[in-house]
Amino acid sequence: MRVVLVLIAAALLLVESGGGARPVAMAYVAEPAPVLTSSPTKERVDFDTQVKPILKTNCMPCHFPGGQMYDRLPFDKPDTIRKLGTRLFTRIKEENDRKMIEAFLTQSP
Repeated sequence: MRVVLVLIAAALLLVESGGGARPVAMAYVAEPAPVLTSSPTKERVDFDTQVKPILKTNCMPCHFPGGQMYDRLPFDKPDTIRKLGTRLFTRIKEENDRKMIEAFLTQSP
């Protein structure tokens, strides 16, 4: 009689816990990374709308019209910025601003 009660109790526990035996977990196999067939095209950085505002924020008024350094290093001209290159970063500390200027410097004029 005890054996029958134990079997009934086990059956009730199985039913209550969601049914019979649960499947064994399968090992996770990662899918291979997709292969890029073409390099993503980078958008051109526009000097007047993207770089110049950064320079105005950090280098105004000295390097813009009327400033003490404007005659020697006019920062409103893209050629000046290309000549200076990353030496601009003495004043440009924000990482995103630096990346924007670096992208401008690496593209062809």
